Amino acid sequence: MINERKGRKGRKDAFSHSMYVLVLAVFAFLFPNVSAQTPTQTAAPAGNAPAGKDLYLRYSCYACHSYDGHGGAGARLVPLPMTVGRFTAYIRNPPRPQMPAYSGKLLSDAQLADLWAYIKSLPVSPDAKDIPLLVQIMKGR
Repeated sequence: MINERKGRKGRKDAFSHSMYVLVLAVFAFLFPNVSAQTPTQTAAPAGNAPAGKDLYLRYSCYACHSYDGHGGAGARLVPLPMTVGRFTAYIRNPPRPQMPAYSGKLLSDAQLADLWAYIKSLPVSPDAKDIPLLVQIMKGR
């Protein structure tokens, strides 16, 4: 009886894999121009990054998110996975109680687009394998 169950599971796994491959093939056929984006790829900025940098400094965003956007007391901003519309909605009504809300009277949608463009322009941290000192330390173990 135990052997029968193992055999059934093997057939089920093979069937699941076949269905997975079939679904991927159909998707590729129906949507030939769709491709996966890597985290380092970004859409064209919607705003003015230098103006956004000025806003980032003027409103002291760096106090919580650090100068490079990699976090501190606040959330890590880089890489920023949000679209400019989602970013604007988040800034207007943040779900975190620590983050203040910025109304349209304080920051316009155009200013938030500039701020978004600046954050999107900040470099992403390199992988640990790309930092020579860390590689050297890990090899020393």
